[in-house]
Amino acid sequence: MHHVAFIVYPGFELLDVSGPASVFNGANRALRQRRKPAFYKVVLASAQGGAVESSSGIALETRPIADLRPDEAQTLLVAGAEREPLLPAMADPALRATLPALAGKAERFGSVCSGGFVLAALGLLDGRRVATHWDACKPLAEAFPKISVDPEALYVVDGALWTSAGVTTGIDMALAMITHDLDASIAGEVAKRLVLYARRPGYQSQFSPVLQAQAKGDSPFAELIGWMQTNLDAALDVPSLAARAGLSERTFHRKFVAATGETPARFVEILRLDAARLLLSRGGSLKSVAAQVGLFPPARLAEAFERRFGVAPRLFRDMHAEL
Repeated sequence: MHHVAFIVYPGFELLDVSGPASVFNGANRALRQRRKPAFYKVVLASAQGGAVESSSGIALETRPIADLRPDEAQTLLVAGAEREPLLPAMADPALRATLPALAGKAERFGSVCSGGFVLAALGLLDGRRVATHWDACKPLAEAFPKISVDPEALYVVDGALWTSAGVTTGIDMALAMITHDLDASIAGEVAKRLVLYARRPGYQSQFSPVLQAQAKGDSPFAELIGWMQTNLDAALDVPSLAARAGLSERTFHRKFVAATGETPARFVEILRLDAARLLLSRGGSLKSVAAQVGLFPPARLAEAFERRFGVAPRLFRDMHAEL
């Protein structure tokens, strides 16, 4: 079996552990349904062992990290937390004495959310590209200038190092691990079982324009944005959108910028390119994708895609298309 060891400490974020652990358990369930043996075994460890209370007040029973053998930490992941619990974890003598050796012998190691600070404090992230929670990107980069922090990615794989962004992205990273260890169909079954909206690739941005718009509870355009998402091939110019919103073009433009922080044209392009990126990762042809997202002909899609992502859509598809 492949052992996944989660390292926790007082005040850790429970979902950083329970989310990925549920994914690995889901993979075992899917394997059993195929009459195959379970593959993953989850291990919980902390500096001293025993019950460790999370930030939500729920405690998990753990083993002392010093007792972990390398074969019990083939995948080694450090959970994240808010700043106050992180600081003592970064300085904990037991973690500092044991984590480097375990990480060095692990098949892969990394962190969920802000757990990367613990690894960074040990020099384990120097010269590496990493992801962390959007709110921790600047502090991590400033505190550890030898690290390249990707402020947008949901998760980053840099050799044996796997790091994820905020909280629920640990689930996305765990699904990617299953795809790597087993196959994409198992990961798909787990995602379906967990009723996930979608399996999100690591390159997807933490900053969804729709999510940011929804975060403003008084946004007058929530319904319109939902319609835009499902009608990307429609005319989404300012006159059409203003008419649908029942506003004059000037008033619509002003209120839309105030509500979303983006001009209507920029917002529409972001929606279309994000959708195109997802469709390309599923192996869609440029012609089909361009038509579906309203960036036809394909040359128009290619120009906008390369301008935003720095790579041609055809090359992106070849690099990321699901097998």
